[in-house]
Amino acid sequence: MKTPPILDHKYPDQPTVFLPAALLREARRQKGIESSSVPSICILDPDGDLVRHLRQSGAATPFAGWPCYHTDLDTFELGGQRVGIVGRVVGAPFAVLVAEELFASGCAVLISLTSAGQITPVAQAPYFVIIDRALRDEGTSYHYAAPAEYGEADPHLVRVAAAALGQGGQGRLGGPHCVVGASWTTDAPFRETALAIDAARARGILAVEMEAAALYTFARSAGVRVLCLAHVTNTMGQAGDDFEKGDADGARDALAVLERIAVALRDS
Repeated sequence: MKTPPILDHKYPDQPTVFLPAALLREARRQKGIESSSVPSICILDPDGDLVRHLRQSGAATPFAGWPCYHTDLDTFELGGQRVGIVGRVVGAPFAVLVAEELFASGCAVLISLTSAGQITPVAQAPYFVIIDRALRDEGTSYHYAAPAEYGEADPHLVRVAAAALGQGGQGRLGGPHCVVGASWTTDAPFRETALAIDAARARGILAVEMEAAALYTFARSAGVRVLCLAHVTNTMGQAGDDFEKGDADGARDALAVLERIAVALRDS
């Protein structure tokens, strides 16, 4: 085998035959749903904790015009504007599938907020990382761009988010601790070996997650705007009291972070 299948016959510069708009068109026809645009800012919530909290508190409203076969879209007020949110979009293939559908439905900016494991300690967990690049150790990104080490974030979105959050801790803006840095995106969380973790740490990577590299590579390829955040909550189960997110399963801190970013994006 000269070239592994994951790298063979990809042709990322060629147009696709199967378009997300075609899938959505047929889904609307089958479900009897009128075409409608989603909110301009949408959020991916891979863990589902935010969606659950918003529904339990009565803040979320189902978006009846969302035709996706696999997910539900809710809307809620965030920073004085109506935004969309999709829960339990775990892993690179699923995240990019839903991202494609959201942008085909009128989304202008997509924010992904996923829980993550700590690689390089920068604070006491839980805290947030604004991901500026993500190691492409997954399969989806190679369908969108030629092989490269990292999926790169939009620098403007990173700057907006960093300024909004006062990255570097609970300083002038207060609130949850936030830093800017790199992540490692993997398709196999239960194959995070000690050697792989050491290699990621040697690269200066802060956290490991499952979506960012693919979302960033897709965004660059499609010319759309995506920002990925990692909520560092654990050390891969290596210590007691791990995977603790904070109050309301981390929803309150997460919403505070998202609100500041959403307001900054609107104002910019």
